Amino acid sequence: MLKKIYFGSNLKMYKTTSETVDYLTRLEKNTEELRKTHPEIELFILPSYTALEASKKCMESSNIQIGAQNMCWETEGQFTGEISPKMLKSMGIQLVMVGHSERRQIFGESSFDENKKIISALKHEFSCLLCVGETAEDKEYKISDEVLRTQIKIGLHNVKTEQLSKIWIAYEPVWSIGTNGIPASKEYVQERHHVIKQTLYEMYGKKGEKIPILYGGSVNKKNACEYMNQPSIDGLYIGRAAWNPVDFSELINDVMNNLIK
Repeated sequence: MLKKIYFGSNLKMYKTTSETVDYLTRLEKNTEELRKTHPEIELFILPSYTALEASKKCMESSNIQIGAQNMCWETEGQFTGEISPKMLKSMGIQLVMVGHSERRQIFGESSFDENKKIISALKHEFSCLLCVGETAEDKEYKISDEVLRTQIKIGLHNVKTEQLSKIWIAYEPVWSIGTNGIPASKEYVQERHHVIKQTLYEMYGKKGEKIPILYGGSVNKKNACEYMNQPSIDGLYIGRAAWNPVDFSELINDVMNNLIK
């Protein structure tokens, strides 16, 4: 079996339902031949909640996976404004992101909150994309590795070995994402990915090595190939550089061509 190579994007709160459907339709068309040639590509998009159902429907015949940006840990109840796993399942969603830095930094979610979401998501048989990453202050105080280890150990607490096939991890340094993000060097990213893989090995042994680790942080067409050439990087989690379907398709094509050389 070919080792999967992951490409994904979180559309955040930027596209309406009609804009999302148009984006996905064009992305599907522009990557069709590439995905046929390279079945190892795992391509996923996380639209806003309001666009989820329409996105899932328009991608029914495609292998582009549609996922949710967040999820409440409770199946139902008095949680105004939240979306439950039961609701996501009813739309056929099978992938959910947990712990994005904006959830942690803006909405005050802790790693303990993220762990409850991970446990709930696995209970409902979702694949989970756990986001981890240090802030600029963490980096300045040289505690990036400790922060990453803590986020992973708490986030995956009580996750059983047999559930690991449902776990993906995205490393996104908080200082490197968003409109003012600063691209990290490929060496810095490789070092942090190595720490993440070491932590997973300590927790789960050889089976922990199979968990895919994606990198996201000011990834663009200029640096994507450099990042993907690092031995501990299994895929790219791309922000605004992926929000134009033509640009995203070209980026994926460039990376795949570079990996073949």
